Amino acid sequence: MMMKRELHMFFVCSLLFFTACGNKQESEQKSGCRIEGDTVYVTDHFLLEKIKVSETESEPYSKKVITSGMVRPIPTRYAYVAPPFAGRVTKSYVRIGQPVHQGTPLFEISSPDFTSAQKEYFQAVSSRELAKKDLKRKEDLIKNGVSSQKELEEAQNALLIADKEFENASAALRVYQVDNLGEMILGQPLIVRSPISGVVIKDNIVTGQYLKDDTEPIAIVADLSEVWITAQVKEKDIRFINEGSSLDIEISALPGTVIKGNVYHVEEAVDEETRSIQVLSVCDNSGGHLKLGMYTTMHFLSAPVEQIQIPEKALLQGEKDSYVFVQIAPAIFVRTSVMVETTENGIAVISQGLCPGDKIISEGGYYLK
Repeated sequence: MMMKRELHMFFVCSLLFFTACGNKQESEQKSGCRIEGDTVYVTDHFLLEKIKVSETESEPYSKKVITSGMVRPIPTRYAYVAPPFAGRVTKSYVRIGQPVHQGTPLFEISSPDFTSAQKEYFQAVSSRELAKKDLKRKEDLIKNGVSSQKELEEAQNALLIADKEFENASAALRVYQVDNLGEMILGQPLIVRSPISGVVIKDNIVTGQYLKDDTEPIAIVADLSEVWITAQVKEKDIRFINEGSSLDIEISALPGTVIKGNVYHVEEAVDEETRSIQVLSVCDNSGGHLKLGMYTTMHFLSAPVEQIQIPEKALLQGEKDSYVFVQIAPAIFVRTSVMVETTENGIAVISQGLCPGDKIISEGGYYLK
């Protein structure tokens, strides 16, 4: 009885074994390949012809960091123009949007303070002329033996003091950009001039308006041929950005328009609330597309490094990872996990898993899954 049972079990196991082998051979015939672990043996010649194999290459790649930005003026190219002292506007020379050069008249203002500065200047001129004449007279007298050496030294000291007062009075007027002091007339209004070259982007100048000495700026001149764009870059991405690095700028108001720029400065401190760092970029704006306060999209590009780049079609997705098939023999392929840096325009950048010269299935890898 026991012998019959053992023979029966042997017969059942043998049947299952030969059935499994038959199923495996039948499956292999249908798929055209045999899979053992991570290794795939292609047994079908026609399947092998459907697979495209290419060699991996290392090419320069720049890491992209994308963030938002805002257009700001460059401080040295942006000037608030306010009255230097209280007075009344007697004339305006400009209008909004007008290009101006450094020294271009903007408006005239009549002020008692300016008149007082003029008086001090003319008094200094008069005192210096008198001191010069007195010194000349003392020099002539001492030659004739009439004056003393002490009187000559006193006259020389008086001229030195008069010269200093003249220099101070002249400097006080040049602060207000009054250059032609010799042509100045007592009581004339002060001409306020542009401190920089640019365009008048704000004009609140009203003829006849009385301005206090603490009045807000009534004109703004800016050179916007170049601008700053401020961007907040996350702490984890700041390592990819360096001063001088290039970037592309997209403007939402002008779809498809890309402006080139360069990183000007990376702040030293991290914003503790946002955990981001401010990055200043200087950008060409000769076309006038960038307006102050406008939002932009910043595409920072890191310094290029050599990385493996493969066709995106070569990538296959597993349950836990991305992988490719690496050829180790004409009909033998190994499933190899890879780490993908990014995919763009049909190209996948690989940071780990492949080496230059590896042969991979660039098309048709899904036949082996």
